[in-house]
Amino acid sequence: MDAETMVMSLILLMLFFPFCTSVDTLTPDQTIKDGQSLISNKNNFALGFFSPGNSSYRYLGIWFVKVANQTIVWVANRNDPIIDSSGVLSINPYGNLVLYDSSNRLLWSTNVSVQGTTSSVAQLQDSGNLVLVRGNNEKVIWQSFDHPTDTLLPGMRLGLNRITGLDRFLTSWKSQDDPGTGNYFYRMNPIGSPQVGLYKGSTLYWRSSPWPWPTSSSAATSSSSLKHYFVNNEDEVAYTYFFDDAYIISRVVLHNSGLLQLLMWNDGDLQWKESWSAPKYRCDNYRHCGAYGKCGPESASFNSFECTCLPGYVPKSAKNWYHRDGSDGCVRKQLGLSMCGNGEGFVKVELLRGPDSYNAVWMDMSMSSSECEQACLRNCSCTAFVSINIDGKGTRCLAWYGELNDISESSYERWDLNVRVDATELATYTRKSNGFLGHKRQLAITIISLMVTLFLVCLIAYICLLNKRKTSPSKKEEEEENKRTVKRKLHNQSLFFTGTMGYFEGNELEENSRHPDLLIFDLSCIVAATDNFSPINKLGQGGFGSVFKIQGQLSNGQQVAVKRLSNSSGQGMEEFKNEVMLIAKLQHRNLVKLFGCCIQGEEKMLIYEYMPNKSLDFFIFGLGTMDKR
Repeated sequence: MDAETMVMSLILLMLFFPFCTSVDTLTPDQTIKDGQSLISNKNNFALGFFSPGNSSYRYLGIWFVKVANQTIVWVANRNDPIIDSSGVLSINPYGNLVLYDSSNRLLWSTNVSVQGTTSSVAQLQDSGNLVLVRGNNEKVIWQSFDHPTDTLLPGMRLGLNRITGLDRFLTSWKSQDDPGTGNYFYRMNPIGSPQVGLYKGSTLYWRSSPWPWPTSSSAATSSSSLKHYFVNNEDEVAYTYFFDDAYIISRVVLHNSGLLQLLMWNDGDLQWKESWSAPKYRCDNYRHCGAYGKCGPESASFNSFECTCLPGYVPKSAKNWYHRDGSDGCVRKQLGLSMCGNGEGFVKVELLRGPDSYNAVWMDMSMSSSECEQACLRNCSCTAFVSINIDGKGTRCLAWYGELNDISESSYERWDLNVRVDATELATYTRKSNGFLGHKRQLAITIISLMVTLFLVCLIAYICLLNKRKTSPSKKEEEEENKRTVKRKLHNQSLFFTGTMGYFEGNELEENSRHPDLLIFDLSCIVAATDNFSPINKLGQGGFGSVFKIQGQLSNGQQVAVKRLSNSSGQGMEEFKNEVMLIAKLQHRNLVKLFGCCIQGEEKMLIYEYMPNKSLDFFIFGLGTMDKR
């Protein structure tokens, strides 16, 4: 390559260098024609010419670069389309951005007054904001964020500049094919306590709640990574939002249908996803239940009527409410009863979206709830108030003066509205409240009493069961110990077989069934003394039972034997008792002596004198032998 060629290449490189390194900037000596564009530094947004939908008209606008489907966020000549591709954007000698067509017709201009002779420069920022700055000090003299169309981008302010009078609001497109000014607006209402609303023409059809607090500096609330900022001072009242994550692509758009949406781009599905929208429910429609009416719940079923009146109010038109039309609202029950220094008070209605705040005023920021109530009570025009405890800001008081409109239940705002009522209504609600609390208290007492009673019954039953379990093993252990004692004494030949004095109840033969010489013996002792009725101790057996020798003796040295009656003997308990008493009273030399008996459960036994020389059977049953029986 010769020297001349190298010089020409260097000159060309220098000529094109500003254009290649400044694709986001337009200088006075440059133009943008149809087919050309500005691209922001980080490739977020582009400025150029486009045709919306099925239209063939050309418009100058800004769109997302990283979104697959071209999504327009701002339009310059929205009401003056270019009929062909001859549009040219440039900076005129007066420092304004201007748009001309092939016939040299001015279609759009920034139309600002630029002082001095310094030239202006236009730049497309990564926020999507097109700014016009003075070349020497880079002071912004115009920006697209001050003139939005149908889209609110993160960082873009919506509201009123109180100094310049500039009102920044969204305006819908006419249609998907026509970005011209539509019929719907999303704007800030600075009257009273500021709030944003949706309008069709001049008619409000949806509004937000008033911001939770007024402040002279920005204040934010967060939901996930989404931040909302609100500013209300002597210079401006405005709202904006942004995401902590800079990679989230989002927009708030007002559709030509009047629907407002917060949309976020999903790279996976390559489409926009709705995060929030309004109006969404019937209760979102402004004054759906009229003045002093309450709409709810917000997701009210279409099969139910969602309107009710606030405390102290009744439907203005019972007929309309019967036909499920609550737009007439409600009126006071006692129109002739004064609510000014006449014993009036407040009834709390919970979990609401605050009423339209065009007639609301934030009172002293340091007021407590009771102070807020007293301040509202002293002003006869005050119809309601809310006391809001805001983290880090203290308790705030917002009071309404005049008609209460557009009240609905809310699952996310959850304000407790204190509504002014007359003395009669206040007394009614007080009685209801006390009655309700009294009923709850009585119900609680009843439930607690039943639970305590049930607990005590279960506790007593448990203790009884526990004692029974403890007693049963002890009784068995005692019986076993008795047996072991008897056997031990039998082994030592020192057992004295004893009984206790007793008497039978219910004896029909004798009025007094007590016998001084009759002993009652314990079954466990007999079982032990006979070695559990061992065949070794068996003396004989007959039809009425078996006879066993007792291994032991009475305390007087008398040896005894026991007759164990058979269950098949047919003798009943009363018969047995009578027999025992009769035998005990008889004294005859031919009869063996009866010392006592044992009655325990189904066991019936007789304790007789033991005759060592002859069998007991011989003396008890007479002649004959056991074998004969």
